[in-house]
Amino acid sequence: MITDWFVGLNPIIQALLATLFTWGVTALGASLVFFFKTINRKVLDAMLGFAAGVMIAASFWSLLAPAIEMSESMGLIPWVPAVVGFLLGGVFLRGIDMVLPHLHLGEPIENAEGVHTSWRRSVLLVLAITLHNIPEGLAVGVAFGAVAYNLSSATLAGAIALAIGIGIQNFPEGAAVSVPLRREGISRRKCFWYGQLSGAVEPIAGVIGAAAVLIMRPLLPYALAFAAGAMIFVVIEELIPESQSEKNTDIATMGAMLGFAVMMTLDVALG
Repeated sequence: MITDWFVGLNPIIQALLATLFTWGVTALGASLVFFFKTINRKVLDAMLGFAAGVMIAASFWSLLAPAIEMSESMGLIPWVPAVVGFLLGGVFLRGIDMVLPHLHLGEPIENAEGVHTSWRRSVLLVLAITLHNIPEGLAVGVAFGAVAYNLSSATLAGAIALAIGIGIQNFPEGAAVSVPLRREGISRRKCFWYGQLSGAVEPIAGVIGAAAVLIMRPLLPYALAFAAGAMIFVVIEELIPESQSEKNTDIATMGAMLGFAVMMTLDVALG
């Protein structure tokens, strides 16, 4: 069986394969540019809200809750690693946010963030999505690395559920990059290339995350909380504001609730 084959793999290889899957779903979403030139703004806002809901649910069910349980089993004060790791994850993303040039959807080029650059608008838009794929890859990698320690709060099924959830929300993310780029006058092939490229960072981050927790077990609860903090930073700083920017508040909110419900169901049912 494929599952038996997968179970026997090194956690780093498992993390690599899982994040290659999430990258592939990003590419699948980016392929919508071959069929559509535009995305209805209400649909886009619902998609962004859905992605936010998945990330919020994953941050708690797949990362923070296991971090607290692991801290208890390791004889640590349960809330300390969760709080420290969570805040460090946010600080880390904020640091990258200040340095990496990027531009959020719907913003004029003058509102580009990070260090000043002469890069084109299309590149800056791709970098904005790439930025929040880093914590997603880290989260999946850390989850698979944690499985190696045979802890009750870190199961292979839970790690797979997280990868599936991240993959599902990567589909609208891929489309949210490639289709708007089409409006910039870029060819469909280049739009697809840029869209899938935004997810290429996930396998890299996934391998780093899995390797880090395998090398140093004491880092495990901190690493899980770190990934959660980084994802929540992205949700609050980017996804929610963008999904609400065109006043489609109810649609974006319902999308977020649906995304949360889907990820919660995956984690509880499979994890």
